[in-house]
Amino acid sequence: MNLRPRYREDPDINLISMIDVLLVLLIFFMVSTTFNLEGRVKVQLPQASEKPLPRGAHQPLVVTVTAEGGYRINERTLINASPATLRAALLKEAGSDRGPITIRADARTTHQAVVTVMDVAGRLGFAQLNIATIHEDASP
Repeated sequence: MNLRPRYREDPDINLISMIDVLLVLLIFFMVSTTFNLEGRVKVQLPQASEKPLPRGAHQPLVVTVTAEGGYRINERTLINASPATLRAALLKEAGSDRGPITIRADARTTHQAVVTVMDVAGRLGFAQLNIATIHEDASP
């Protein structure tokens, strides 16, 4: 006696509808999720008064770098272009005031001469360095 059915049907699971449901869930979670940027460093900034500190009646220091790499401070030529001489002249001219410095460098001077002025001024505590440029008119 043969109790097995002659026609045997293999059970199939329809995966297409299951894939559709999973994709809809994936899109839903992607849209509804808020992303935390954990790479950011949280910094609490210091507070300052809204009133600026009064500026003194002095003129800012102007350091001129010539095309040959020489230095002039407030239109007084230095005896040589060494950083030690520049440092001494800046200390003499500024005294205890560490106000702004304007660097007027010739366009043909070396980059190293300008960096030397910035380095010496930064080591002396000057925080505001300005570089003077000319404004080229856009109209012909």
